[in-house]
Amino acid sequence: MHAITIPEPGGPEALVWAEVPDPVAGEGEVLVEVAAAAVNRADVLQRQGHYEPPPGASPYPGLECSGRIVALGPGVSGWSVGDEVCALLSGGGYAEKVAVPVGQLLPVPEGVSLTVAASLPEAVATVWSNVFMVAHLRPGETLLVHGGASGIGTMATQLGKAVGARVAVTAGGPEKLARCAELGADVLIDYREQDFVEEVRAATDGAGADVILDIMGAKYLDRNVRALAVNGRLAVIGMQGGVKGELNLGALMAKRGAVTATTLRGRPGVEKAAIVAAVREHVWPLVGAGRVRPVVDRVVGMASAAEGHRVLEAGRHVGKVLLVV
Repeated sequence: MHAITIPEPGGPEALVWAEVPDPVAGEGEVLVEVAAAAVNRADVLQRQGHYEPPPGASPYPGLECSGRIVALGPGVSGWSVGDEVCALLSGGGYAEKVAVPVGQLLPVPEGVSLTVAASLPEAVATVWSNVFMVAHLRPGETLLVHGGASGIGTMATQLGKAVGARVAVTAGGPEKLARCAELGADVLIDYREQDFVEEVRAATDGAGADVILDIMGAKYLDRNVRALAVNGRLAVIGMQGGVKGELNLGALMAKRGAVTATTLRGRPGVEKAAIVAAVREHVWPLVGAGRVRPVVDRVVGMASAAEGHRVLEAGRHVGKVLLVV
């Protein structure tokens, strides 16, 4: 088969479409013929040499894909050759085929095309596990989403609204904020021009955000704590603004707040399977009913994955960038 390889870390040009050995479905796995994969920030970090795949994972980038099952490994039941699926991966999505543990498979949701389904697994699993399984967002609460126009942000906005929360988003510029409003965002904050702490407080009569989903890390740590409501929960899922910040424990304790930080890629398979099962139970019906929809910015050829990376790094996209085989 062919896959996107990274012979040497570097810029987008480091991504090379090359012939590689076919994967084999092991115990409890299926082999998926890939139709599409999505570009994620983790793929960019791997290309740059900053994010090695977990032990035993495919060396090729790609943390989610869609496609058709072409072979079943030993011990697999409940799935058949020919099934159209999408999958959460530890790597290997930028390829013509990938082996997937059955616990990380999802059926393509009703009303979603096979290609577009590739945009769902990573974003939905990340949002559901952090905002709902860890931070326990409840109806009537306020959710602040940083990077509201990103793949994660567009999904978090919709899921927050679907459960009856009020959603505030940060994004860069009026065009992106307008797209966030179309998805249901209630409070629109241009991080280039506005202080999100002041804006969130003003929108909540001084209370602050009950849950904050943060992709920035160190750069936003102090301000995120100040933006939290009493009993607020800050969920950090990215470090685009650095890895080391100063935390005012006094301010956090005064609010009886909590800070969590998680990754998804390196989790044990049993944990990923539990998240995927929760997504199938709680989110797939919302997608099938049209209450939550995937947001795709553009689709490019898999062999031209470098172009997809350039789009993501330029930050002009809204939603997901997909690569099609």
